[in-house]
Amino acid sequence: RQIADKVGAAGYYTLVPNYFKGDPFVSNDPKKLLKDWFKRHLPEKGIDDAKPLIQALKSKGITKIGAAGFCWGGKVTVDLTKTPDVQAAVLLHPTGVTVQDIEGVKVPISFLGGQNDSSASPSLLKQFESALKAKRPEVHSFVKIFPGAKHGWTTKYNDTDTAAVNRAAEAHKDLLNWFDMYLK
Repeated sequence: RQIADKVGAAGYYTLVPNYFKGDPFVSNDPKKLLKDWFKRHLPEKGIDDAKPLIQALKSKGITKIGAAGFCWGGKVTVDLTKTPDVQAAVLLHPTGVTVQDIEGVKVPISFLGGQNDSSASPSLLKQFESALKAKRPEVHSFVKIFPGAKHGWTTKYNDTDTAAVNRAAEAHKDLLNWFDMYLK
């Protein structure tokens, strides 16, 4: 929500889908329950949830729509980039996205990753960029790796850790700059 507030403060009409319907992943034993949680929250369902929101934006006369995907939302965002519904996208520490998924992207896309992210390693993000350049050279892409950052670094960080706060703020600014470039 804080990031959506920043995007809204930058002049964008901002919507945040309630993909998890009151069932966010919270566990003291993530390895035990994460698999079950993912089964209840398939990214394909996220697309179904996003489409009415996109239509609501279009009904207000909004013609350029950006999508930002964090973690699980990265897969949903990638799937949206294959439709005419969005014109730009940013993925931040995405989960569940494959090189094959990226090959179908049709809009400018930025990949912001953490050096220590095991879910979206720097090498995987660079593979995304290479695959996109090979399959769709007309689609602008950008990869930026943030030193010392681990998975979730733009949304879940210790706000007393100056380096973590600065990394997240820089990524949020990069997201806005990407949207400014392609949506304004």
